[in-house]
Amino acid sequence: MPSWTTSSEPRPTGFFPSLSSPGAAAFALLVPLVFIHIRYQPTWTVDLGSTDAGVGLSDLAVLACGLTGLAVGMRLGFGPLRRALPIVVAAAIFLALVLAATLYGSAIGQEYGFARHLVTALQFGEYALLGLAAPLVLRRAEDLVPLLATLMVWSVAASGAAVLQFLGLIDEERGRQPGQREPSFLGYHDLAALSGATLAVGLAAIALGCPRRRDRILAAVAGVAGAVGLVLSGALAGFVGIVAAGAMVAALARRRGTLTFARAVALVAVISVVGVGLLALRIANVNAFLRFVGISPARDTETFGGESYVQRLVLGYVGTRIFLDHPVLGAGWQATSEEETYGPYLSDARRRYPDARPEMFPSPEHPWGVQNAYIQAAAELGAVGLLAFLGLFATGFLVAGRAAARAPPVAALAAALPLLWLLVAMGVWLGLGLVAGIPLVGLYWLALGLAAAAPNWTSA
Repeated sequence: MPSWTTSSEPRPTGFFPSLSSPGAAAFALLVPLVFIHIRYQPTWTVDLGSTDAGVGLSDLAVLACGLTGLAVGMRLGFGPLRRALPIVVAAAIFLALVLAATLYGSAIGQEYGFARHLVTALQFGEYALLGLAAPLVLRRAEDLVPLLATLMVWSVAASGAAVLQFLGLIDEERGRQPGQREPSFLGYHDLAALSGATLAVGLAAIALGCPRRRDRILAAVAGVAGAVGLVLSGALAGFVGIVAAGAMVAALARRRGTLTFARAVALVAVISVVGVGLLALRIANVNAFLRFVGISPARDTETFGGESYVQRLVLGYVGTRIFLDHPVLGAGWQATSEEETYGPYLSDARRRYPDARPEMFPSPEHPWGVQNAYIQAAAELGAVGLLAFLGLFATGFLVAGRAAARAPPVAALAAALPLLWLLVAMGVWLGLGLVAGIPLVGLYWLALGLAAAAPNWTSA
């Protein structure tokens, strides 16, 4: 990883910068704990009367990150948040709408699980502590190095576990399922999120350059681990995010004058290899989807079950119908998983998609939800909430984009990462809903936090 600095202090000589920033080191050690599936964590149940709240290791890590940011802020001041004010305001608006949707959801639906959904709303907001702490802890571009190092190590471990699962040497959640997409210790889409983030480091290094051989080696390791993990996750939504991230870093490198023909070819080659690997792994599902929508000839008496793209189309239809009936404020946070909310549309959905098997439709036994964050945001939070959700992304892009365009060469790669990580998160969310407490939510708030921190890295 490049040893970025924007201060007059001597550059660090080792891979890790001077531990004169213990907050950055603590933050770097805590964040990887967010990237673990809940089933692999120690958890504790808290009785809240009408419902229970599960507290996992990742929740404690997020809270510790927030306390680390608070401690650093009290010692060094909260000035870094001043330049992050647009992101803070946009985040506050979105989270306020999530909370409001929880409150009015109980007024719309008589069977709305208010206590249960309030817990998930608060947990979703809890992860915002990552974004709030990041600009306080990562005050210099070089403070980002320990975080990237620990995430790289974590990505290598996650991709290694996925490889062993693919080879049938270790179990995944359903036992040994060799030769197919693998979840590692995160879950399919969360593995794609972590892998996409580390692959983005490699893409940024290709496009923007790494002056030192050691940094190039470390960036290459991050890129390879990310590419392997993304392919084995089988998440084509993650590939959409990586394509967007590749285009973004190429445009940024062109603006900065570092995009040579060789670097452009290398970017295209890496992304193409990942795309081919993903398609090879998911070709059966893709072909089934093409037959389902009529692009390819359907087989006689074929029914579809287990094809994730078909199911997302079905669930997306249900979510769209919910939005059309609740266009302004939505049906309430997490209401799309309630039978009272989705039930009225099941008959129409079955008539529209008669070849889909019954288990692909939501039911009390399978409260699938929408499984697309943007449709879910529209259905549950309405047009107002969807605009707030997208507006938070846009604010992060605006703040980080200005910083990346103005960054001195030593901070260019650091300033580019928030843009790329936001695009990775946006892509993965095409195939996953707004679920509280998952690694993708951690990446989302972490990327926004880096976007908030970037203006401080690029100032003289």
